[in-house]
Amino acid sequence: MLFIDTGAFLARYLAKDQYHNLATAYWEELKTGNEGLVTSNFVLDETATLLGRRAGHGFASNRLKAVYASNVLQILRPDCDDELRAIDWFAKFSDQDISFTDCISFALMKRERIHHVFSFDRHFDTAGFKRLPVV
Repeated sequence: MLFIDTGAFLARYLAKDQYHNLATAYWEELKTGNEGLVTSNFVLDETATLLGRRAGHGFASNRLKAVYASNVLQILRPDCDDELRAIDWFAKFSDQDISFTDCISFALMKRERIHHVFSFDRHFDTAGFKRLPVV
């Protein structure tokens, strides 16, 4: 399984993103594989907000509709225990300007035993996950 982080969506959809070429190539690579793809509703919330700010709400809405219509991407949702674990992650990395969305991602990844993440965010390294593609 591969967890998809906000940065992977942003880099895919925003041509001006510094990782756009790398991200679009990796998304193409993922199409040929059999790996299960997962993300979270928190990641999609963050993606919607940032896409809306950078490219407009109509653009963001269209991209999100496509994501939600996908039959290859599973959307995880945290329960109360996940959120409490995320708060622990948030406190643990309080000196690193980490987002709560990242902490929710860590909790969900641990719960689902997911070790790899499509992300450009170094916080996943700090938390012990393996980022792909390698930058």
